[in-house]
Amino acid sequence: MANVTVIGAQWGDEGKGKLVDWLSNRADVVVRFQGGHNAGHTLVVGDQVYKLSLLPSGVVQGKLSVIGNGVVVDPWHLLAEIDKLGARG
Repeated sequence: MANVTVIGAQWGDEGKGKLVDWLSNRADVVVRFQGGHNAGHTLVVGDQVYKLSLLPSGVVQGKLSVIGNGVVVDPWHLLAEIDKLGARG
C-alpha cells in the first residue's frame, strides 16, 4: 500500500477512526500523529469491541503501531491502556 494519511477537517467525531481501521487491513504500519487520551475511538473487529484513546487502531489488527511526536501522551493512561488491551490477549 502506498502512503495514506487521514486528516480530519474538524475536531470531533467525523469517522476518521473507522476509515483508518478499514485501511489498516492493507497497511504495514499505522501511525497516530496527533491528539491525546481525551479523544478515543471504538473499533469493532469481528465480535470484539475495543475502546482506544492513545494506541493507534492498527494495534488490534496486529500491525506495527507507532505513536508519533504530535500525540500528547499521559504515561499513566498509556500504561493502563496497554495493560487493558494486553489482558484481552
